[in-house]
Amino acid sequence: MSAAPTFGRYAELPVDKMTPAQREGYSHLVDGPRGRLPGPYKVWVHNPNLVHAASPLGQHFTPGSSSLTEREREIAVIVITHAWNSDYPGAAHEKRGKEVGLPAAAVEAMVAGLPTSFSDPKEQVVYEVSLSLANNRIISNGLYERAVSVLGHESITDMIVLMGYYTAVSLTMNFYAVPAGTAGLAR
Repeated sequence: MSAAPTFGRYAELPVDKMTPAQREGYSHLVDGPRGRLPGPYKVWVHNPNLVHAASPLGQHFTPGSSSLTEREREIAVIVITHAWNSDYPGAAHEKRGKEVGLPAAAVEAMVAGLPTSFSDPKEQVVYEVSLSLANNRIISNGLYERAVSVLGHESITDMIVLMGYYTAVSLTMNFYAVPAGTAGLAR
């Protein structure tokens, strides 16, 4: 019989029950630059090879490490996590979007799947590209040309890969039915 769930349907691994490789992956996160075991990593730590592959990518998207501003990052994350109807990251980034100064009405519109707009041209293009990729997965030639002109390829690729990363986060949280605000095991 499996242990009782602690994080949605997932029963987190207590550190003393981890294999040496899992314990090393856990320490890599907790004692490394992250200093904690964030949401999806509570599950991903079960697979230490995945932890070592995903961690540098996730770290790339911490504030100041990618070409995206925090506001641009949050627009793309809010759009993709809500496209996947993923409560745990969706609620966390709804809050974070407001903390980094996105207008509350725009954040609430993105969460509800309603149209919104941004006065900053880069933020507007991030929103339009994110929404298009998340919904119909097609980028028109006009939007493509505007995105390249306004954002440049570095920011476009950062945004696309960020959305892929948060798709993995969202699907993980959805599979394990992790509700918004779940704390999990104290670490």
